[in-house]
Amino acid sequence: MGYSFFAMLGRMKYISRWGLMRSTHSENLSEHTLDVAYICHALCAIRNSRFGGSVDCGQAVLYALYHDCSEILTGDMPTPVKYQNRMLRDAYREVERDAAQRLLTRLPEDLRPGFAPWFEAPEEYHALVKAADKLSALIKCVEEKKAGNSEFDRAYRTTLDSLRAMELPEVEIFLQEFIPAYSMTLDEL
Repeated sequence: MGYSFFAMLGRMKYISRWGLMRSTHSENLSEHTLDVAYICHALCAIRNSRFGGSVDCGQAVLYALYHDCSEILTGDMPTPVKYQNRMLRDAYREVERDAAQRLLTRLPEDLRPGFAPWFEAPEEYHALVKAADKLSALIKCVEEKKAGNSEFDRAYRTTLDSLRAMELPEVEIFLQEFIPAYSMTLDEL
């Protein structure tokens, strides 16, 4: 009998993001997940090197890699809908947990314990993954605005405000030291 877990993960490239927005460049779940993993690693490195943290960067990256896998089964729920109210947010969180469990059943039983922990991060890691997720969204907004797409102006402001409200010093450093380069051309980099 074959197992379909990895074939399902391979379908992340077919899940489009930003469904309510007119984009100059489409983004899929695979691209987003890779960005979140890179950014999460950066946030951990900043915390550890500049603020005396002791976060396991490898664990954080694993949480980032699996943070949106449930969307393979649920699709990408637009942020304005997903967070419209507490009842909807809680219900969708339960749908995501159920989808994650369904994905795990597509692994041999003896391998499930090695994958299950990465689908739900403990609070310290959850905050870093969430921040990386929002930074990825901000980067998408910067790139769209750079391409002349004003459709992302409000999303940019809202996402930036949300990031600042997290009050994570490593996020502020990422915003100051790395985000400006996303507005540059290749020749300027």
